[in-house]
Amino acid sequence: MLYVHVPDQAERWLALFRAALPDIAVAGEADAVDDGQVEFVACWRPPEGLFARFPRLRAVFALGAGVDRLLGRPDLAPGVALIRLTDAGMARQMAEYVLHGLLRFQRRFDDYARQQQAGLWQPLPQRDASELRVTVLGLGAIGGQVARTLALLGYPVAGWSRSPREIDGVRCLHGSEALDGLLAETDALAMILPNTAETRGLIDARRLGLLPAGALVINAGRGEQLDLEALLDGLDGGRLGGAQLDVFETEPLPAGHRAWRQPHLHITPHVAAMTLPAPSAQQVAAALRAFVAGRPVAGMVDRVRAY
Repeated sequence: MLYVHVPDQAERWLALFRAALPDIAVAGEADAVDDGQVEFVACWRPPEGLFARFPRLRAVFALGAGVDRLLGRPDLAPGVALIRLTDAGMARQMAEYVLHGLLRFQRRFDDYARQQQAGLWQPLPQRDASELRVTVLGLGAIGGQVARTLALLGYPVAGWSRSPREIDGVRCLHGSEALDGLLAETDALAMILPNTAETRGLIDARRLGLLPAGALVINAGRGEQLDLEALLDGLDGGRLGGAQLDVFETEPLPAGHRAWRQPHLHITPHVAAMTLPAPSAQQVAAALRAFVAGRPVAGMVDRVRAY
């Protein structure tokens, strides 16, 4: 049996899973469930203690790309497989989000918005895409697609990851030793990293200081990876040219936080790449069938690496 826990659109998710897995019992919170029959759970933001209900639990499918909030939970036994979504429509959304920030910065649309408020008609100098050096941190299924998309649009793109990667049209670097030098050659930084012990605090005040003057920072990975106060100081002082942040260490971002008042910072409420129910249900169904058959499963989480 597959047990589905989602905070919103529960009936839609259940209908999609039942259609994708007609030979497997699918149940949700409103159903009468024999906990001893549940072998699989598909979930988003599950409550504490949920997994402990199911003594025969074999695998948990996270309905998102990030699994940091599931790792280390006392109710999730080490022997239970943890499987995340690898794309399911999120890569395209993420590429759109990063491109939106880049274009607003590159084409100076914020400056034109301010000119409109002042009733000012004044064309401004701008850079061609070929002149804007972009670095993508994180080259997994989603970050890799972002890097490829930007390269196809004419941006000179470099990518950085923990382990070696090869992507057509993208200069790929890996390892902590390569990061500092890469940041010094980055006009626009896009962060799409998983939340791990190695990535928390990765872009701190020192590394923000390595970026060229006027650089753009986009974070759509996890808020814990970026020193927000140092970023705000860089924006306030004019050393950084702009920022677009979708994630924060504390979410929602507190109403009184000074980030809301920074004119060169654009804030979105963790929506850069949202889970799409239909393709996600299909991907989970395929992964579940592969798991049962003993075949390799896309998105299987290595708990040591945390992704």
